[in-house]
Amino acid sequence: MNVAEPNIASGAAATWREANRRYLTNALAVIKGWLDHAGSESTGAGPPDQAAALADLAAAAKAMSAPAAIDAVAAAFELSSFERDLLLLCVGVELDGAFAASCAAAQGEAPGQSHPTFRLALSVLPNPHWSALSPAAPLRHFRLVEIEPGKTLTGSALRIDERVLHHIAGVSHLDERLAALVEPVRVAPAPAPSHAATAARIVALWTRAACLGSTPLVQLSGPDRDSKRAVAAAVCAEIGARLHAFPARLLGGTVDEFTLAQLFTREAALGGAALLIDCDDFDLADVARSAAVSRLLDRTSGLLLVTTRERGRVADRPAALFEVAKPTPAEQRALWSEALDAGGLGPAPVAAPTIERLVSQFDMGAAAIDAACLVAQAEPDAAADPGRALWDACRAHARPRLDDLAQRIEIGAGWDDLVLPEVQLNMLREIAVHVRQRAKVYEAWGFASKGGRGLGVSALFAGTSGTGKTMAAEVLAATLRLDLYRIDLSCVISKYIGETEKNLRRVFDAAEEAAAILLFDEADAIFGKRSEVKDSHDRYANIEVSYLLQRMEAYRGLAILTTNMKTALDAAFLRRIRFVVQFPYPEATQREAIWCRAFPPGTPTEGLDLQKLARLNVAGGNIRNIAINAAFLAAEAGGPVRMGEIMRAARSEYAKMERPLTRELED
Repeated sequence: MNVAEPNIASGAAATWREANRRYLTNALAVIKGWLDHAGSESTGAGPPDQAAALADLAAAAKAMSAPAAIDAVAAAFELSSFERDLLLLCVGVELDGAFAASCAAAQGEAPGQSHPTFRLALSVLPNPHWSALSPAAPLRHFRLVEIEPGKTLTGSALRIDERVLHHIAGVSHLDERLAALVEPVRVAPAPAPSHAATAARIVALWTRAACLGSTPLVQLSGPDRDSKRAVAAAVCAEIGARLHAFPARLLGGTVDEFTLAQLFTREAALGGAALLIDCDDFDLADVARSAAVSRLLDRTSGLLLVTTRERGRVADRPAALFEVAKPTPAEQRALWSEALDAGGLGPAPVAAPTIERLVSQFDMGAAAIDAACLVAQAEPDAAADPGRALWDACRAHARPRLDDLAQRIEIGAGWDDLVLPEVQLNMLREIAVHVRQRAKVYEAWGFASKGGRGLGVSALFAGTSGTGKTMAAEVLAATLRLDLYRIDLSCVISKYIGETEKNLRRVFDAAEEAAAILLFDEADAIFGKRSEVKDSHDRYANIEVSYLLQRMEAYRGLAILTTNMKTALDAAFLRRIRFVVQFPYPEATQREAIWCRAFPPGTPTEGLDLQKLARLNVAGGNIRNIAINAAFLAAEAGGPVRMGEIMRAARSEYAKMERPLTRELED
């Protein structure tokens, strides 16, 4: 099957449609001549004189700037002259009321025989052949005609498919069965140079293959859906094809891959359409889904692309694989500049350093950049502080994907809330510096050219529960103005081999665009000392740890691991983590400072003895619990928070920890 020629230029479309109408009218006149001759054979008349009708048809063909739709369909589906005439017979019944009477007359005026049938076509049209009735022949295989229920195959009524009828009449539209399943892919005004280069390679591939009568499957792999679609759209814009995307997750249930393959292939031939099978939302290791996708791809012809997050075999047929990355940092700077100029937030209010900060922190494609600019323009303070509005819009862009995989922590802590020794505070400030200056050191100063390992910013926060590890992560998020997401490793780890890596991959891929801060709680759940490999489970447990460390080393944001037992961690793994911050148990002076910050300014207090409260040998998390409990007790009593409420709250907290209350507080 051949793919139809690209669509006619819009300026000549009206002229072509009018010429196509005249050509179709003359072609139907030829078919009607054969029908009328069959209906008058009882009078002994000879073969019909079609010379005039054929001359008019030839004149109409000569006047056309491009092939008529019926001829393009015949060429695309490789129809014989008999199959083409049979299709025209079905068209005539739909468009010309006189055809029904001619059909009835040609079939001996039998009741209910005013519709075309295979029997009628075989007896009336020239060059008939029985193979046209076969389910494998183009008319039935591509559903150009449908057979209505009847007693016999040759006597059953034939009806042209509505999509095909409109196309032959010169009105092209997407099949309504496909319209409910696919979406048009918007063509970007100007793709990034790296994407344009990939698109040019694909166009060259398809152009060379077309000379050999084939259109190879193209597989686009990479983590960013928008970038892959931008490449596919650029290819289709170059060759004049319309691109539609089908989400492969819909396969199964009521969506049958065999029917889809027929409709996709027919659409490609009829409308010069290219079809993109989007496999980004499921793992190629899923056997059932992969088999359905493979069957769909193997049965579909035409201009066909498939997108996957990772490299992997998607079909039995040969496929040309192209890796697609997001635009390079330099390309992202240009995209930001163009988008800001178009949105009225251009270089005047948004200085180049702001664009540099956005590019260094957020790894975004053209579609995401455009969306962020639109969101920023809608912010009330965009005119006064466009840089802040853009930054917040970029943060919000990646949230939907991450919110499905991890818990976003609302940030409410600042440096003043942290009570830690100066050594630990300096280390936290150093972590913030590494995140802020990452792009300058790695890209502008060339450290990334030395290799990709160790370019991520990773940290381990070690200390007993309640010593401020999560609060420190909040402070870093507030300082860097980034989102903080908590990932519970105990939920990520799976007993099924390979599932843990899939779960981690989804988290890191979703976070990569916004470079959010990832907080992995309870790292000892996965980071225990490297076990001796005794069976396959031990081997894969070590692979899971190595995979997590590899992703942390390559992650463009900040990844933090927390643990209550640093001694349980393998020293070989600790060497691959850039920062290790030990959170000590607070001493009395530090506990007093924590108590000073325990109650918000709006909380009424009276007669609190902070030195006495500091004698409570508990961590900061316990102090917060006591303060909140005491506040509820005071609110119920209708007065301020006093030492009495704190004593009652402390007793409850100590009972929870199964420890005796400090004697000094009871005196």
